[in-house]
Amino acid sequence: MHLVTAIIRPERLDFVKKALEDQGLNSMTITEVRGRGEQKGIALQFRGGTMLVDLLPKCRVEVAVDDELVDTTVQAIGNAARTGKNGDGKIFVVPIARTVRVRTGEEVSIGLNIAQHAERATT
Repeated sequence: MHLVTAIIRPERLDFVKKALEDQGLNSMTITEVRGRGEQKGIALQFRGGTMLVDLLPKCRVEVAVDDELVDTTVQAIGNAARTGKNGDGKIFVVPIARTVRVRTGEEVSIGLNIAQHAERATT
C-alpha cells in the first residue's frame, strides 16, 4: 500500500476529486496549504509597484491505494491537475508500512483490491 500525496492548484481540486472518484477511490484527505516551488512565488503589480507573493495557496490531496493502483492514481491526478503552466504542483508516492483503524484498533488494508477497482471502474 502507498500514500499518494498531490500538491495542486486550488482551482483544479474538483477535477482531481472527480478523476479519483472515477477510479473508484472515494476516500481522500484534502488540506488547504500554502507553498512555493522553483519559481519562488509570483510578482504582482499593485498601485504602480511590484509586490512579491512567495507563498501561494495550494491544495494537498492524500489518498491511500494498493500497490497495483499507484500508477493509475498518479496518472489520473496528473491529467486532472495539469494546466501546462508553472505551479501545477507535484505528486509524491510513499509506502505505507502499517494502517490501524482508530475506532477498533485493528490493523486494516484501506485500499481497494483489483477486483473492487475493476468493478467500480466499469459501472
